Amino acid sequence: RGVDPTGETVYKKTTSSTLKAAIQLGITHTVGSLNQKPERDVLLQDFEVVESIFFPCEGSNLTPGHHYGDFRFKTYAPIAFRYFREMFGIRPDDYMYSLCNEPLIELSSSGASGSLFYLSSDDEFIVKTVQHKEAEFLQKLLPGYFMNLNQNKRTLLPKFYGLYCVQAAGKNIRIVVMNNLLPSSVRMHVKFDLKGSTHKRRANPKEREKAVPTFKDLDFMQDMSDGLFLEPDTYNAVCKTIQRDCLLLQSFKIMDYSLLVGIHNLDQACREQNTEAAAEGAVRPQVQKSLYSTAIEAIQTETGRVEPVDQTGGIPARNSKGERLLVYIGIIDILQSYRFEHKPFLPTQDTVSVHRPSFYAERFQRFMSNVVFKKVPGKNYVKSLLKKKKKKTPFLKLELLICPLLSCMFILFSHPGIQSGRPDLLLQSLPHSGSAVNTPTTPTFLSLTPTIHTLSHSQDTSMSEGEGGSETPSRHQDSSSPQRLDGAFHLGLIIKSK
Repeated sequence: RGVDPTGETVYKKTTSSTLKAAIQLGITHTVGSLNQKPERDVLLQDFEVVESIFFPCEGSNLTPGHHYGDFRFKTYAPIAFRYFREMFGIRPDDYMYSLCNEPLIELSSSGASGSLFYLSSDDEFIVKTVQHKEAEFLQKLLPGYFMNLNQNKRTLLPKFYGLYCVQAAGKNIRIVVMNNLLPSSVRMHVKFDLKGSTHKRRANPKEREKAVPTFKDLDFMQDMSDGLFLEPDTYNAVCKTIQRDCLLLQSFKIMDYSLLVGIHNLDQACREQNTEAAAEGAVRPQVQKSLYSTAIEAIQTETGRVEPVDQTGGIPARNSKGERLLVYIGIIDILQSYRFEHKPFLPTQDTVSVHRPSFYAERFQRFMSNVVFKKVPGKNYVKSLLKKKKKKTPFLKLELLICPLLSCMFILFSHPGIQSGRPDLLLQSLPHSGSAVNTPTTPTFLSLTPTIHTLSHSQDTSMSEGEGGSETPSRHQDSSSPQRLDGAFHLGLIIKSK
């Protein structure tokens, strides 16, 4: 990828304008010729078919003439991709019209590998250049991808509609056609590329200079530490879809994928436009021809109660300030296989991006369900918590009543004075204030016995003088008796109240 003296983007020695024209000519021919083939079930050998057509600049019996250099256009698994498009409700004429009727729009943002991105004029499809190993991996992935789509059409995984190759200037330029996750008709106030890792996961200064930069994990944890709040049903649908998709990616040994998150702040748009009507104009609804292609459609389950709030397919959410949001999400960059990834990493470092597929999937799910998305407690959930706090089980009430009573009876009847039938021994067994035997196990329940009442009448606090003028406490004085009476009084109240 580079830029020529005129300022036009050059990719593998081919200018962007030439590449866009070759893509449109090739797709027009391959879709038209495919319509002549009868529809049938997809066979295993259909995933390995590669059709090739040569486009000379002067034209031929099968191809029109053009003003660009000669090139060859290859189509991978045309029957299989036709089936994929039909599953999502994309008719052949709509597909060809969207990509070929108007010039493709080149996007300024590029991937880490310098890929080119083109957007169809109706905002429906993304055309992306991929590396040779990524295209090869997608070919191997197609049978499993076919099986997954038959089992579940609602997924956050990329929806692949076609895989092609343009051979020009001695180079192979492989492209893939996918669904567009972030509609251009909706202004994204902030974007994030999240992996669940924290090692060097912060947007660089060059990225921050863009009008709408794509931030990363550390930026999200700093700027949106409270996460995005979703309704319970929506939260459960999002987490369930992510879990299901990660299980599939793990089975194919795929890692290093990301969750692309685009956030449109409705309240901020209102403030920017001053009126609600102008804010609604900033979100121009467009009819999506593809089924399950929007974020809200991708997370809906067959029995779910999640309902779209706008025609652009945003997921309703709120931030920590209570502002209304529309969130657009999708899993991207899934063509990175653990088997051919050669980035070095230390197995002991759990914060790095590249890791084992099983660990990567688990960390990815944990980060999305605990850090990125949060559940807003519903009214029924809060009421149930309050009921649980107020409600006490019959067993608990019985335990509060019986346990102190049993403890009191055990201590009383295990005392020597009670066993001998002489309650007066209880008074003699009380420890002296100067006695070293003053353990915390001294029972406070003794004050419940009638004999203790004699102690309340003997308020003798005077000190008896012994020989030599030394003062000794009275034999019947027990400094701990007021505490024992207090303890008995409170225990009596507890038992009485229960």
